[in-house]
Formats: sequence, structure tokens, C-alpha cells
Amino acid sequence: MTVRWPRLLTPTHLSQIIRKQNNPFTAYQLFNEAKCRYPNYQHNGPVYAAMINILGNSGRISEMREVIDQMKVDSCQCKDSIFSFAIKTYASHGLLEEGISLFKSLGGFNCTDRTQTFNTLLEILLNESQLDAACQLFQQSSFGWEVKSRTQSLNLLMQSLCQRGQSELALHVFKEMDYQSCYPNRLSYLILMKGLCQDGKLHEAIHLLYSMFWRISRKGSGGDIVIYRTLLFALCDNGEIEQAVEILGKILKKGLKSPKRAHYLIDLNYCRISKLTVTEIKCLINEALIKGGIPSSDSYCAMAIDLYNENETDQGDKVVSHMLAKGFWPPSSVYEAKAAALCKEGKVDDAVKVIEEETVKGSCVPTVALYNIVLNGLCRAGKSTVAMEFLKKMAKQVGLVADKETYSTLVHGLCRENRYTEACKLLEEMVIKSHWPCSNTFNTLIRGLCSVGKPYKAVMCLEEMISQGQLPELSVWNALVSSLCFNVAGTFMWSKVLQQIKSC
Repeated sequence: MTVRWPRLLTPTHLSQIIRKQNNPFTAYQLFNEAKCRYPNYQHNGPVYAAMINILGNSGRISEMREVIDQMKVDSCQCKDSIFSFAIKTYASHGLLEEGISLFKSLGGFNCTDRTQTFNTLLEILLNESQLDAACQLFQQSSFGWEVKSRTQSLNLLMQSLCQRGQSELALHVFKEMDYQSCYPNRLSYLILMKGLCQDGKLHEAIHLLYSMFWRISRKGSGGDIVIYRTLLFALCDNGEIEQAVEILGKILKKGLKSPKRAHYLIDLNYCRISKLTVTEIKCLINEALIKGGIPSSDSYCAMAIDLYNENETDQGDKVVSHMLAKGFWPPSSVYEAKAAALCKEGKVDDAVKVIEEETVKGSCVPTVALYNIVLNGLCRAGKSTVAMEFLKKMAKQVGLVADKETYSTLVHGLCRENRYTEACKLLEEMVIKSHWPCSNTFNTLIRGLCSVGKPYKAVMCLEEMISQGQLPELSVWNALVSSLCFNVAGTFMWSKVLQQIKSC
């Protein structure tokens, strides 16, 4: 692609130029060429961020490392998010130690806030089950002035402990928050409440609830409804129905601050006479929390999303219906949760209706995230033809642009149905729009093209893959060799493959 350089180059202009390139290496060359063409020009933080994102997303780690080193030498002011992205990229390529090394060297960069980067590295270590390393990182780095808040990092530690069935240790971490000059937020309580209930520590969970009443729930918050519901359901599962109903009354009065006349009381005698099951009593509790509290968008959204996440789509729909009746419009997050739940249940056609009908009723414009959830469900159900139609619909909607995840999902969906030629065309469109495919996408497509006797297209994909600094798996090389050897017209292409092998 020919570039028309301006008379005077600004960082904003250079960012636009490199983002328009179809090849990340070309963007990298232009990035370096700018300083040679304009001796007085200096890169700024946003330009470095754009270049690092392009190289990281395309898997060109060595070039990304060089740009980061150059940014350090220039000492330009940069945002915390650049390093967070770089560490994620290193970790995704099996280079976690290099990510740790980058974090330790942040003192040499002109970046005053390292909170996001610190939390990113901490989360990666915890996800990799490196609890000792994560604790060491917290002890060494969380108390510096560069980390503005420790609440999120402590939440991550508590979540990791609860996932390991160590909610008692998580409770100790929670109690330490006061001494750490931190203020527990709603997520802190939710993580710990779920951990304690899963471990059967209901006594401690009840005490945690009471602590909420004089901290984050003092003014009454609808968003806390999910935390309350977690405890009430745990009590029901443990056979403590009477205590659950008693605590429900306190929640409506103290937690949700609802007036007494609005309290939705559950008749225990009726429950006993009718011999209601635990599931039926839980439905009554859900109804009490929704109808007994002060109506708010936060409470409805929190309850609906929680129910959808538990695959309770019917109960979630009831909450949304009640929400609409009260004049509250569900946000996109509610529809995304519903679509994800329907796809998990195998009800892909119903998930499609979430886009086609319900978002229109709710005056909510479908988001890219919602489309991606539905497209993934369609492709997994072998309905990539329908999924491709939705890609066309996305192109016609103002402000809705298909992203890398959209294209990757569709390419893999077409490949699963052996529609490799169509997948190849879609990959070309993906590259043109500067969404660089990952190596797994290239490997799957090249291998598939070889299996259906399309070696020419396979070689074209190989060239694109190598031009982006990625190398195919050994099995892909073997598939190419086999395909070309059995193809009489493959002599010329075979020589091209040999050249590619030599260049690697």
C-alpha cells in the first residue's frame, strides 16, 4: 500500500497511517521510517500504544519488544494500559517470565500509574495457579505510590482462594482490608459470600450479611440483591427454610430499605401444608426480592443477569418482564447474558430472537458483544450460513463494526462445516480490515484447504501467515507437502513452499 506522507507529520496522523495497513510488519516499517523522514518528529504515548497493539495482536513479539524498549529510551508519557496489554500478550505466548521482567522494569518508563498493570499480572499469576508468586508480588509491589488502589487486587486474591475452597483464608484477607486502608466494594462481598456458602460456612456468611447492612447497604442498593440471594438460596439448600425467611425480612427492611407495606411475606405454614419443594420456595424468594424491594434498574439487572448466568432463563425472563412493566429498559448486558444462556442450552434459534425481537422491543441497539455470542452459538450448532447473514446485517447498522472475534468465530465455523473456500474469502476480508488472524486460525484453514484439494489457496494463506511473522505447525507443513505431491499442477507451488521454508 502506497503511503502519501504529509508535509508536516503529527503523532495523530501517524497513528491513522499505521492503523490502515493490512500488514503489521508494513505498519512497523512506517513507524520506524517516520523519524528518518521527519528529524524533528517525536512519537508520543498514543502512537506507541497503537504500534504495540498492532504488533501484539499479530503475534510479532520481537518487534513489540523493540518498540517497548524504544518507548523507554524516548521517555514519553505513556498510559498504564500499554503495559497491561503487553504483559497479557507475553503470557498468551508462553512468555510470562518476560511479562514479569517488564513489570519489574516499569520504574524506567514515564508512567505514574501502574494499578492496571499490577492487577493484570496478579490475575495472570493466580490463573496460572502460582499463588505463592502472586502473594509475593502483592507484598512487594502493592504498597508503592504507583498502585492507586488495592481493592481490586485483594478481590482477586479472595476469588482465587474461594475457587480453591479456602474461603476461611479469603475471610482473613477481607478483614485485613481495613488495615490496608481499603474499602470493600460490592464485588468484595459477592466473592466472599459465594465462597463461604459454597464451603458450607453459613454462620460466617450470615455475619458477613450483617456487616453489609452498616457498610455498603446503608442507603439501600438494588445491586446488592445478588449477594442476598446467594445466602438465602444456600440456607434453603441446607434445609434452613425458616431462617432464610427470617433473614429475608431483614434484607427487605435493612438491606433494600423497602417500606413495610411493600414487603412480600412468605407464609411458612402454607409452604408446609402445600409441601413446596426447595426449588419452589426459591422461586418465592426471587419474587419477594423483586416485588418486595424498591423498584430500581440496578436490582432488576443484577437479578436477571444472575439468573441467566445460572441458566434459569424462564426465571430471568420473568424478571425482565417485571422490569419492563415498571418502566425500566434492560441494558445490553441483560440481553448478552440471556443470549449466552440460550446458547449453552442449545436453544440457538431462541438466541437469534434476542437480536431480532427483544432488543427492538427494549429499544436497545444490539452490541458487537451480543452479535458475537449469537454467532458463536450458530457456528457451534453448524449454522454458519445463518451466521454469515448476520455479518451482513452488522455491516448495515450504523456504529456497529465487526471485530476480530467476529471474523475468527465465523472462519472457524465455516471450517467446521468444511466450507474452506468461503472461509478463505472471509479471512481475506478480515486481513483487509486490519484484523490479523491468530496462528490457530491460519493453521485450521490451511490444513482444511489441503484436505479438499485446494493447495493453491492454501499456499496463499501460508504466504499471508508468514508475512505477518507467524509460522505454521509441523502438521500444516506435512499437509501442504502431501497435497502438492498428489497434485500434478503443484510443481510451481511446491517451489514456492520450499522458498517459504527457506525464508523461515
